[in-house]
Amino acid sequence: MIVDERIAAYINSLAVEITPELLTLEKEALKNHVPIIKKETQGLLKFILRLQQPKCILEVGTAIGFSALFMSEYTNSDCKITTIEKVPMRLVEAEKNLSSEIYQHKDKVTLRKGEALDVLKACVAEKTSYDFIFLDAAKAQYMSFLPELLKLLDDHGMLVTDNVLQDGTVTNSRYSITRRDRTIHSRMRDYLYTITHMEELETVILPVGDGVALSYKKVRIC
Repeated sequence: MIVDERIAAYINSLAVEITPELLTLEKEALKNHVPIIKKETQGLLKFILRLQQPKCILEVGTAIGFSALFMSEYTNSDCKITTIEKVPMRLVEAEKNLSSEIYQHKDKVTLRKGEALDVLKACVAEKTSYDFIFLDAAKAQYMSFLPELLKLLDDHGMLVTDNVLQDGTVTNSRYSITRRDRTIHSRMRDYLYTITHMEELETVILPVGDGVALSYKKVRIC
């Protein structure tokens, strides 16, 4: 927990509840220890979606489909959402949830299976573009994904990266990090430095949930 638990709990208590169907899916995910976007992140994401009103969303990291279905609730009827997942056990649940008739806006969502980097490169080759990208996948691969994401992101588009503060440990010295976690730790720090110092991006990092980076893509000047 990055923010004081009492403050987070109070803020969450003020939030308008998600749909009963999503609430049930959220409870199942938490019961089965499936990582999904936290309450605080849900509120931020909902606000940005309402403000930005994206037409074409790309999500990297479907898990069981919760966040894709969440975004489908808070976007306009003509919005299209593409979501990428590779883990077989997650894909089984994602396919089940994204095809369930209980979710009113599921038809907005298209699931693409495979290694994220391969799918991203395929999207680039297809000359696809997105005005909103939600990155919530393998943290150690964020830097590898970034060049392709920037090719896919429209000018004035928004890149939202979740879990960037790693429960606050990203601020620690790498020598205080468990050896098995040092690679993720160093790569996340590299990623955050990169997106905050790129000329084409305007980035702010917020201590919301497990840390969220909001990156706005500036207009290209020829």
